[in-house]
Amino acid sequence: MDLGLKGKVAIVTGGSRGIGRSIALGLAAEGCDVAICARGEETLRATETELAALGVRTFAQAVDVMQAGQAEAFVGAAVSALGKLDILVNNAGGNRPGDADDVWSEVVDLNLQSTVRASRAAVAHMKTNGSGSIIHIASVFGREAGGGAPYMTTKAAVIAHAKSLALSLAPQGIRVNSVAPGSVSFPGGSWYRRQQEDPEGMQRFVAQNIASGRFGTAEEIADVVVFLASERASWITGACINVDGGQSKSLI
Repeated sequence: MDLGLKGKVAIVTGGSRGIGRSIALGLAAEGCDVAICARGEETLRATETELAALGVRTFAQAVDVMQAGQAEAFVGAAVSALGKLDILVNNAGGNRPGDADDVWSEVVDLNLQSTVRASRAAVAHMKTNGSGSIIHIASVFGREAGGGAPYMTTKAAVIAHAKSLALSLAPQGIRVNSVAPGSVSFPGGSWYRRQQEDPEGMQRFVAQNIASGRFGTAEEIADVVVFLASERASWITGACINVDGGQSKSLI
C-alpha cells in the first residue's frame, strides 16, 4: 500500500533510540525526509546515519526538550534545513521514580510541556501549508491506572491535549492523534533491562498482563504511527490508538 508519504517532511522528538528511532526509520522508509532530536549526541548521530542510508534528507540536533525554548528552536531549525513541515511525532518522554515535587516538575516538563511546546511551534508552519499531522506518543497508563502518579497523570494529559488540539485544528486541515503503547521491550529500554535482571518475574508479568503473551516491539508501534501520519488515515483525528497486545482493559 502506498502511504503517500514520499517527499513529506517529518520531525520526531526523542528520535535516536527505541520507539522514536523506529518511527523515524519507518517514516524514512516511506520516503519522508526526517529531522530528529535527542539529548545523547552519540546515538543521535548513529540514527542520523541510518536515516541517510535510506536515501532521504536528514537533520539531527542535540536538544533537551525539557528546557523552555529548545523544542521550539529545534522545530524552526528543522524547517529551515528541510524546507517545510508536514508531520510532527512527539515521542520524547519518560518516567522518574518517586512522588516529590521535583519529580512531578521533571515528569511534567518531559512528557507534557515538551509536547505542548513542540506542537505549538509546528502548528504555525502547518497552518501555512494548510495541512499536517501531529501524533503524540502516550501510554496504556495514560488510559488506565499504572506506571506511577506523575507518569500516569502526564500521559493522560498528553491524550487530552491531542484531543483538544484535534478539534480546534480540524477546520485548518491539521490532524492530531495519540498512540498508547503497551509494554515494549527494546535494547536499552526499561522493560528490556528488567528482562535481563529478572526473566522469571517478567514472564509472570507478561502472563498476568498482556493477552498476546509477549512484550511489544518498537517497530510495531512505529507501523501504527507511520500509518496515522499518512494520507491513508485522512479521516482519523482526535483518536487515541492502543497498540498493546491486549494489555489495556479499559472500554474507552
